[in-house]
Amino acid sequence: MKNLQSLLVAVALAVCASGNAQAGNVKVIANASVKADSISGDEVKSVFLQETSSLRDGSHVEPVLAKGGAAHEAFLKEYLGKSDSVLQTYYRSLVFTGKGSMPRTLGSDAEVTAYVAKTKGAIGYVSAGAGSEGAKTLQVR
Repeated sequence: MKNLQSLLVAVALAVCASGNAQAGNVKVIANASVKADSISGDEVKSVFLQETSSLRDGSHVEPVLAKGGAAHEAFLKEYLGKSDSVLQTYYRSLVFTGKGSMPRTLGSDAEVTAYVAKTKGAIGYVSAGAGSEGAKTLQVR
């Protein structure tokens, strides 16, 4: 019985660790004009789904996406709960109905970082190990 409990605890910890490893593969970055130092997961989702264009602190934000790669896939899974094809269809429907526009999409972590660093209100994501010179890293709570 004790061995069974130990096994169940080990399995539960492994499942939790795999979820945390996914979240640890990506970081959210913002232009220095964004006042916030942290952002909730719900705010991340609302900004990137274009449901809102400002954070709780009043900072105007503009989402920037990566074209693909591990950070993009981790971000979609962790924060948006959508696949890339579903997200692209979602954005197209916003454009078609006049409720939004296609966000800027860039090809690499370096391009995302450079764009976010120079563009007022820009918010994006990069691999956790990527440099983010000129942009600030937002803690996601």
